[in-house]
Amino acid sequence: MNIYVTGIGIVSALGRGWKDTADALRRDLSGISTLTLFPHREPFGVGEVRQSFTLPDLPRTHQLARAAAEDALDACGGKIPGAVVMGVTTGGMPTTEVLLKSGVEIPELYRYHATGSVAEYIADVCDCRGPVLTVSTACSSGAVAVALGVQLLRSGLVGSVLAGGADALCRLTYHGFNALQLLSPEGAKPFDQDRKGMSLSEGAAMLFMESAARAPDKALAGILGFGLSCDAYHAASPHPEGRGAMEAMDAAVRNAGLKPSDIDYVNLHGTGTVNNDAAEAKAVKRYFGQTMPRLSSIKGATGHSLAAAGAIELVACIISMSENLIPANHGLEKPDPELAIHPQIRPETVNIRTAMSNSFGFGGNNAALVVGDIRNPAEGKEHRPISMAVVGNACVTGAGRLQDTARSFLRAHRCGGILPLDEVSAGLSSRAVRRLKRLPRLALCLADDAAGSANLETPPDSVFFATGWGALTETEGFLSRLYQNDERFSSPMDFVGSVHNAPAGEIAMMLNATGPNITMTGGDYSFEQTLTAASLLGGGGDQPFLVIGADECHQRLSPLFDASVATTGSLADGGGGLCLVRAETGLLIRPVFFRKADAADTVIHELIACLGGERIVNSKYGAVFAGIPASVRIPGERQLDVFQTASGLRAPVVDYRKFTGEFASASAVGTSLAVHCLQQGLLPPPPGRGEKAVPLDGEAILVLGTGKYITAVEVFQA
Repeated sequence: MNIYVTGIGIVSALGRGWKDTADALRRDLSGISTLTLFPHREPFGVGEVRQSFTLPDLPRTHQLARAAAEDALDACGGKIPGAVVMGVTTGGMPTTEVLLKSGVEIPELYRYHATGSVAEYIADVCDCRGPVLTVSTACSSGAVAVALGVQLLRSGLVGSVLAGGADALCRLTYHGFNALQLLSPEGAKPFDQDRKGMSLSEGAAMLFMESAARAPDKALAGILGFGLSCDAYHAASPHPEGRGAMEAMDAAVRNAGLKPSDIDYVNLHGTGTVNNDAAEAKAVKRYFGQTMPRLSSIKGATGHSLAAAGAIELVACIISMSENLIPANHGLEKPDPELAIHPQIRPETVNIRTAMSNSFGFGGNNAALVVGDIRNPAEGKEHRPISMAVVGNACVTGAGRLQDTARSFLRAHRCGGILPLDEVSAGLSSRAVRRLKRLPRLALCLADDAAGSANLETPPDSVFFATGWGALTETEGFLSRLYQNDERFSSPMDFVGSVHNAPAGEIAMMLNATGPNITMTGGDYSFEQTLTAASLLGGGGDQPFLVIGADECHQRLSPLFDASVATTGSLADGGGGLCLVRAETGLLIRPVFFRKADAADTVIHELIACLGGERIVNSKYGAVFAGIPASVRIPGERQLDVFQTASGLRAPVVDYRKFTGEFASASAVGTSLAVHCLQQGLLPPPPGRGEKAVPLDGEAILVLGTGKYITAVEVFQA
C-alpha cells in the first residue's frame, strides 16, 4: 500500500486554494503587508490572510483550519477521514489574549483556548469518529503531523487521514519573536547576504491522505517518506552545524527508499534569520554534496506561519510538481557567499518528480518530508505499531513522587494537590533547572526518575511528551508583562518557555536525546495521544525512549481553561513518565483504542469488540482504572456503566481521578500507578473497606478513558 494525497486545502498570505497559490508562486508575488489584526508600534510586515471569515465567535486559528479542511475535503469528493492529525501552536490564543486583557473570568468563553481544540473542532466539522491527534512541536508541527498521519496509514489503523497545520497571528507570537529580535523590518530575505530576520505570518494547509495499492483517480502526489530528529542543543537556536537538520533529511530519504541524488527540489525551511539559514545551508551542503538539487525557501513570500508552515510548504511542493515549477527564493538578491549554496532567485519551469520539504522549530525539533509525483510511486511500507515494554516508571502528584504517591494510592488516600517546587526539583542539577518554571521542572523530574529507574546502559534516544495546557506560568507572565507596558515589550525567556514543546526540548538537552522529540496536546486525552504517537514513531534502532505527560496548576488560568478544574474548584497537578523499549515480552503497554464518544454508545461496543469480546475482557483484566474528567462526569460514568454491563465486567474498577485530583495529564499518573500495581500485584481497597491494599487477580490492567473520547490502554505481562 502506498500513501497518496487526494485532496489539499491551503490558505495563506498568498491567497486561498491551488490556483491563487500557484499563480503567486509563478509570478513571484509577496503576501507580506501591514498588520491590521491588533494594534502595534513596530514596522514589521506580516503575512496576514486577507480573507474574511463568517464565524465571529470562533478563534482565528480555527477559522483558518476550517477553510483549508473544507477545501481539502471538497477536492477529494467529500470523504470522511478515519483520523484527523493537526500541527498547532496558537490554538485559541488570538481570542484568549483579548479576554485576558479585558479581565474576563468566564470559563465558557475560553472553551476554544486549548491548542488541541482546533483538531477537535475540525473533526466535528468533518464527522470524523476516529483518532483526533494534535502535534505541537513549534515550527515543525505541521510537518510532524503529516508524518504521524503517514504512520497511521502505514499501520493499517485507518484508511484515510486529514493532516496538516494551522496557526494565526496573535500578540504572543508577534511580540515574542520581536523580543527575541528575530523579526525584520525589511521583510524576510532567506539566504541573502543582508538578511536580518523573519516575517511572521499565519495560514493553514490540510492534506487528505489515503492508503491504496495504486494511485486513485484524484491522486495529486504520493508521500514517500519522512525523517524526524532533535538537535538537543538549545531551546531556541539550531545546532550551528545543522546536525539535526541533516539527520532529519537523511532519515527522510532513507525512509522513502531513495538516494540523495533522487531529490529534484528542496523547499528549504529558510526563515531569513542569520543563524537558522546558516545552519540549514551547512546541513544541505554536507548532505547533498555534489548532487545538489534545486533549492528555494518561499517564506520571503508567505512569511513564517509557524505550525502551518510545514503543511503549507508541503502543499507548495505538490503544486510545484504538478505545475513543473521551481518557486523563487523571494527576497534573495545577493546570495550570501559564506553559505555556499545557490537558491533559486527567479521562478523557473522545470520537471520535478521528487521533492523534499524541511521544517525546523524551537527545541531543535526537525522534520523533513519527501513527496513524489504519482508517476513515480515508491515501494509501499508497512509499519505495525511497535510493542513497548516498560523498563522505568515515574510519577509526581501532591503526595510526592512514585513511591509516596503509590503508598497513598494503595491506602485509598488522596494524592492530589500541588507538590512544592523545591521537592519537584530535588535531585536535578541547579544548572538544569536554572530559570525554569513549574512545567519544565515537572517534566525534567519525571524524565530523570523514569530513566534513572530503568538502569539503562544507554540513555533514552527519543522523547514523547504530553501536556493538555502547556506552560501556564510562562504564558501568563509573558502576557501580563506585555499588558503592563501597553504592549511595547515582554520577556523573551517567557516566550521561549511558553511553547508547548519547551519541556520536551529541555529533556532532550538533559539526556542528549537526538531522536524524534514529539509533543502532543489534547486536553484530558493528551497522554493517550502521546502513547499512540510513541507506538508509531518510537523505538528506532531499538533504543529506549521516554513517554511523559505533565501539566501544571495555575491559580488564575487553570480554572479558566480547564473545565474540570472549574467544575470542582480544587487545584492539583503533576504527571507520569515511562521509560520504554521495543520488546515482545516483559511488562508491556499498548494503546488499543481511541474514538470519539457517541450518544448511542456504539463506540463502547466497538471497544469491547476491539478488546476481544466479553470472554477476553473478563479473563484478561484484573482491574480497570477509569479516568473520568469532572467536566464530563455524568456522561463518563454512564459510559463506564455501559462498558461494565455490556462486557459483563467482574473485575474491580478504580476511579483514579478521585485520588489524583483534576488536571489534564491525570491519565499519565493513572497509567504509572497501573504499572506499579501490576508489578506489586496489589490494588487499593474498595471504598469503605479500610486502608489495606488488596491482591490483584490478573496479569493485566485496562486504563480506560471516558467522556468526549473513549480511550483504552493495556498494561500487561507477557
